[in-house]
Amino acid sequence: MKNKKPLWIALIVLDVAITVFLLVVSIIMLVDVSSKTAAEIEATKGFIGYLENHTLFYGLVFVVPLFLILAGNIIGLVVYVKRSAKKEPVKVNDLTEEQKEALRQELLNDLKNEKEE
Repeated sequence: MKNKKPLWIALIVLDVAITVFLLVVSIIMLVDVSSKTAAEIEATKGFIGYLENHTLFYGLVFVVPLFLILAGNIIGLVVYVKRSAKKEPVKVNDLTEEQKEALRQELLNDLKNEKEE
């Protein structure tokens, strides 16, 4: 696999989509549960009503994955920052012609200074 950029973009988009979905459902749950009594919660129908009545299912399917994704994103960020902070030597092929010429002049000047000393 020579070009991994599309794969990483797809994984980031998937990560964001899952995180947004889990957050939206969790916010709907918090708003809905906080404004209802226990009798109203038990009478609620539909998907949100099911989640309100089965809190263990809600916790395992929505809350735990949200925290795991958050932890994975934090670990990934730390690894990325450490990896990108490492100084890699610059390759001659990566330089522009102007940078190559400036480097040649600097090296020639250094060699002239060494000969004079």
